[in-house]
Amino acid sequence: MTAVIVLVAVISFGLGRLSKIREEKTPITIENVKENAETSESNFPSSSKIFVASRNGKKYYYAWCESANVIKEQNRVWFSTQAEAEKAGYQPAANCKGLK
Repeated sequence: MTAVIVLVAVISFGLGRLSKIREEKTPITIENVKENAETSESNFPSSSKIFVASRNGKKYYYAWCESANVIKEQNRVWFSTQAEAEKAGYQPAANCKGLK
């Protein structure tokens, strides 16, 4: 019986501390976000652009391929479709699974 009382006391204390911790947290808000002047809209993909190539290269990749992560931001060229990338003169990369 004593063990039950001690257990209930410990649990009650823990719940009390937990509710106090949650009250003290304040939400984070982001205000006045300014775009960096050095970046241009063409360097960043819209949600529909999933293929990327380097301005200096001849291959295109899915944006999530390891090789795509090596391309510097300022050299990235984005495409919505494989046909669009091939029309621009790029070929599918052999080391990026799913491209052919």
